[in-house]
Amino acid sequence: MSNLRMPQNFSQTTRLETGESILNYEIMEEQAASLGRAGRKVEATLEALRAHPGGEGRAAALKAAADAVWSFLVQREAMGLRDRAYIAAHYKIPREVMNRLGGR
Repeated sequence: MSNLRMPQNFSQTTRLETGESILNYEIMEEQAASLGRAGRKVEATLEALRAHPGGEGRAAALKAAADAVWSFLVQREAMGLRDRAYIAAHYKIPREVMNRLGGR
């Protein structure tokens, strides 16, 4: 008698998609899309802030950037992503924006 056995990939049963797994996939898709939109908003508000180095409109641009960054960080934390230092470095968020986070 031979010691041959069937390949493991033939013996595995196919994974059935359940309603729960489909729903979880769609939730993750929406989370990723929403986080992407929030990230693009952060980029846009930071660009607007950089366009106002001083004077007229600087305060409004600073408030908009702080609000966008705060919302983005809250959304990331809700998803379990808690590394603020990485985000500050990646988006080159100015210290004046980071100092305004949470201040309402």
